[in-house]
Amino acid sequence: MKLTEAKQQFISSWGAFGTHWGINRTMAQIHALLLVTPDPLTQDDIMEQLNISRGNTNMNIRELINWGLVERVLLAGERKEYFSAEKDIWKVVKQIVKERKKRELEPMLKLLDQLEGVEGDKKDKNIKAFVDAVGSIKRLGKQADKTLDAMIKAEESWFVGNLIKIFK
Repeated sequence: MKLTEAKQQFISSWGAFGTHWGINRTMAQIHALLLVTPDPLTQDDIMEQLNISRGNTNMNIRELINWGLVERVLLAGERKEYFSAEKDIWKVVKQIVKERKKRELEPMLKLLDQLEGVEGDKKDKNIKAFVDAVGSIKRLGKQADKTLDAMIKAEESWFVGNLIKIFK
């Protein structure tokens, strides 16, 4: 398989996978393109290579910057903005985990804290069932939060080594 074909297949597949990770297909495709391109690209380069509109490109680059996956690069003597993605995949994974935790897990835990304080007689079987279910979900969420924090702080070799131990 030639590089052009392999690159296109990677970008397409990464885009499809991105929808499972909580980001849209175009955002994931832009990230994939920047991930496998050694030099920073302009917005025009990205638009041309992925055949997407300026507005779509601009919106998704901004979101990738917000996620901490892409950065603006200033090149001496150039007026255009260039963009580059983090190439260290472990850093990419940790950044995605941080963002998903911030956007999904933390708001859920905050809501569960509020729901646990439901008013009424705690002896009422309906209230007890509700509080027990919410408490159970909250405990699992807090454990997931601790696990994700450990992963974010861990070095790749430590994390992969411990992950392998779990699956043995």
